[in-house]
Amino acid sequence: MQVRFWGTRGSIATPGPATIHFGGNTSCVELTTDAGETLILDCGTGARPLGAELMTRQPQPLHVSILIGHTHWDHIQGFPFFAPVFVPGNQIDVYAPDGGNKSLHHVLAGQMEFTYFPVELDQLPAAINYHVLQEGTYDIGSVKLTTQYLNHPAATLGYRVECDQARVVYLIDHEPFTELLWRSDAEPGRVESILHVGDRRHAEFMAGADLVIHDAQYTPEEYRVKKNWGHSPFDYAVEIAAAAGVRRLALTHHDPAHDDEQIGELERHARDVATRCGSAMEVFCAYEGCALDVRPDGTADQRQMPAAQVAIPATPHLLLVDDNDDLRRLAAEFLVREGFQVREANDGTVAIKRLDEGVPDLVVLDLDMPRLGGLEVLQVIRSRPEAAHVPVLILTGSADESSIRDGFDAGATDYLLKPFSTPQLIARVRACLARAAAPDH
Repeated sequence: MQVRFWGTRGSIATPGPATIHFGGNTSCVELTTDAGETLILDCGTGARPLGAELMTRQPQPLHVSILIGHTHWDHIQGFPFFAPVFVPGNQIDVYAPDGGNKSLHHVLAGQMEFTYFPVELDQLPAAINYHVLQEGTYDIGSVKLTTQYLNHPAATLGYRVECDQARVVYLIDHEPFTELLWRSDAEPGRVESILHVGDRRHAEFMAGADLVIHDAQYTPEEYRVKKNWGHSPFDYAVEIAAAAGVRRLALTHHDPAHDDEQIGELERHARDVATRCGSAMEVFCAYEGCALDVRPDGTADQRQMPAAQVAIPATPHLLLVDDNDDLRRLAAEFLVREGFQVREANDGTVAIKRLDEGVPDLVVLDLDMPRLGGLEVLQVIRSRPEAAHVPVLILTGSADESSIRDGFDAGATDYLLKPFSTPQLIARVRACLARAAAPDH
């Protein structure tokens, strides 16, 4: 496969003399298979020059697949300027995760309303098809595409692309599930030593890849004040990729405040981290115009991937348990607005009574309640045959290793640390429901 970077910037485009080398366009990566198929990973402002080049170098009509990680603006703002959508006969297939109660067509049309843009989405002459993805495995031409939810304040998918016996993994935008990456009782640098189940799944998803393209927006110092913004410090990306046995790591989604000199310094520090990890992995910061020929290393991929089809309930029923009345009511309000049915409980005893009234599709459970705490409620849930399979999302302010391990050992599905934003909660709820609905769950 051929990989070319057309946009490497995060959040907002940053043109100017200080960003000439690494580039100022927002996220956009072109992938071309040996059979000539074109996949585009994200559609930030880098899609404009990519579209112009495709019109000159590719035979007409064009067939292009666009894989959008999520629909925040910096990942879709190049779509209205992507030249192939203006040509009759071209076919554009757009793939993106299920973002909630608005369709993918509706979301893309929003930025092209006449108030903001002179051509509305439905006026584009190309044939545009919309595909909503969950976690799973899909076929796009000769490409095997596997998807997995990332940790971001919007429903966001990472993409594992396998074709021509090569493997490219795209992981933008993503934040560590916890700062405590490694278990203290195990050898660091091994996937099985990763503390949080979410971080472990993240490493397993990229395992053995020939190229991983990973969010690395922050330095470790910046990340301390930008937790819950949904992006990674570079050291996390390097350490987890090294543990996963990745061959090449491209750090991208560069912070708009970082100029070429700062990104160059970040690259040097990232390579030092790889050396300390004892990894021979090639590490570099992606830049606009960077082109790579990705070939296999000859190793076999033995991972078992989930099936593509999932059946999430049309109106999921949630049980929301938290003794903080203000936080619980605010969360319930937003969840209902997003199309969920919510029953509330203000302590563990009431939560168990709610279980007697009916088994929910998911439980959101505060771990830190003073009466009948979350761990005790979780143990009751797991002891009941009718509720043993129900996903449980733990909420807690305890970020120490012991608390995290106790939660997972008791049967938690996921673990969300306070403070968190409402969009983060909603995105994590959707990911838990999607995984629970997978046929092999």
